[in-house]
Amino acid sequence: MKKISKEIKMPRGGYRPGAGRPKGSKNKKTVQKLAIQQRAADANMTPLEFMLKVMNDPNADERIRAQMAYYAAPYVHPKADKLAGKKEALEEKAKAAGKGRFTPSQPPSLKVLE
Repeated sequence: MKKISKEIKMPRGGYRPGAGRPKGSKNKKTVQKLAIQQRAADANMTPLEFMLKVMNDPNADERIRAQMAYYAAPYVHPKADKLAGKKEALEEKAKAAGKGRFTPSQPPSLKVLE
């Protein structure tokens, strides 16, 4: 015959009231984001002005400053492809080499003889 145990087993898993993170609690990232939004709303400035202000603020988090610099860069500095590069320089050299003695001759005239 089997022995029947009268131990009480605790429930495993499932819903437990009061367990876990409270609803509406904010982590560090959310608190920083709200502080940044509040500063922008108070100042009534353009997004670019705000990005530059945060980027130049020595008290701001280093990651946020770097991110603002990354996003503000296209508005402050021109793209590299707009400037003359190697490809454009080679094209200009090729045009210059095709002048003078090395200019291609005129194609033959195509006249119909009657």
